[in-house]
Amino acid sequence: MYVSDQQSTSIGQSMEQLLEETTNAPALQRGDVVEGVVMHIEHDSILVSIGHKAEGVIPGREMRNMSPEELLAIRVGNTVVCTVLRPETEDSPAILSLDLGREEVGWRTLERHLQTGELLEAKIIGANRGGALVQVEGTQGFVPLSHLVLPAQGSPEGDSPAARRVGETVKLKVLEVDRRRKRVILSERVALQERRQQNKEHLLEELREGEVRAGRISGIAPFGAFVDLGGADGLIHISELSWGSVASPEEVVHLGDEVQVQVLKVDREQRRIALSLRRLLPEPWATVTQRYYVGQLVTGTITKLAQFGAFAKVEDGVEGLIHISELGRSLIHHPREAVQEGDVLTLKILSIDPERRRLGLSLKEAEEELRP
Repeated sequence: MYVSDQQSTSIGQSMEQLLEETTNAPALQRGDVVEGVVMHIEHDSILVSIGHKAEGVIPGREMRNMSPEELLAIRVGNTVVCTVLRPETEDSPAILSLDLGREEVGWRTLERHLQTGELLEAKIIGANRGGALVQVEGTQGFVPLSHLVLPAQGSPEGDSPAARRVGETVKLKVLEVDRRRKRVILSERVALQERRQQNKEHLLEELREGEVRAGRISGIAPFGAFVDLGGADGLIHISELSWGSVASPEEVVHLGDEVQVQVLKVDREQRRIALSLRRLLPEPWATVTQRYYVGQLVTGTITKLAQFGAFAKVEDGVEGLIHISELGRSLIHHPREAVQEGDVLTLKILSIDPERRRLGLSLKEAEEELRP
């Protein structure tokens, strides 16, 4: 093949540049971290190309920290990160460590997570009275007890409170990375708080008033019950637990109950979610005439006394008034002369007004009807 003088000069320059680049390539030193391409795999070693026609060998003893599954996943052509144990010589290739290379990558990853604040996953491999040991990015980290989410059940006597968590894979936040001391401190609690905060932001944006959501009772207070909607809590006020009167939320719900609730209001500025349990139940007054009629005898429980009469509950959400004139045949000056709160009585329905939610009742006429 004919090559012109100009082409010959160009080829010569290219070869010179390549030779110069190869010559000027920095020599590998012990401790350098390099990337290499897997060229050949033996049962006890891996041959790796590390650039500039240099090769290195990873002996089996430098792959001990890898699981059998991870070793089987390595294929010719894969890129691996290694640490140089011994530089290449004229007579022998470089000796490389996959274990130390992975450790270096792990430290870099941990430092990046510390800087960015990203969460990571780790497996709990041990526990002591101070906290939990985790396997994270090829090294061991520590989660102090105060930063660990502990199980609700108590631990067996003599066990660390973290012992029941061994074997779990958890989300963690990196708090401290100190290579020199080989120290990594992480927190499950901070990670959980951040995840819940993110979930709450998302929920506050997507929730719409009137929609129905599934949740779990996560807390109970005298004024109502809190519902975990999947990362954010909403409140069912005690007045929204039932159509009937509720003295304590525990009468209706218990911690851990799975419930369906209706979203009443989403206050994105105050970051509050108002929920209702009763709105998903039939409204008793809407169908009261299907269950009751004028002249019917019903059982009622006295709930409250007033100067003008006594109130009686005939079912949850439906109360009626026994006017003081309907409490007995004789003249009385106050309802307490005839009935007391908590009394269970047979009463007669005098009137039904669903629109105004009023039910007229009579003890006097019920007693007359029942008299032999």
